Amino acid sequence: MQTSFEREELQAPLSEINMTPLVDVMLVLLVIFLVTAPMLNSAIKLDLPKETAAQISDDKTITISINRAGEYFLNDEKISVTQLDNKLQLLAQENPKQQIHLRADADVGYGKVSHLLATLQRVGLSNIGFVTEPK
Repeated sequence: MQTSFEREELQAPLSEINMTPLVDVMLVLLVIFLVTAPMLNSAIKLDLPKETAAQISDDKTITISINRAGEYFLNDEKISVTQLDNKLQLLAQENPKQQIHLRADADVGYGKVSHLLATLQRVGLSNIGFVTEPK
């Protein structure tokens, strides 16, 4: 016959947790995340909207244009990159809140536009508007 002490030992709950299923689930989730994460970034296809906005008619704005060949124009006058940089520095000293309208041909490389934006930021001009064609 069993004593009451032996019966308690046989019925005592197990205090060990089986970690194998937890590890298996975590590894499966990690693999799924590693496979799907690169697809989320590269699968974004954008069709940017074409919008019309109210026209701003202000004679005090400075218009900078970049044509298809990558040439810069300041208020419809052709200007070199160094001359543009010097002129923008003078404009920023006169009025740091000067409005700048940027007109860039649709076929201009991103490098030309980003160079101009970096120059504008460096001299302290941040009031920039992008000019587009109406629909």
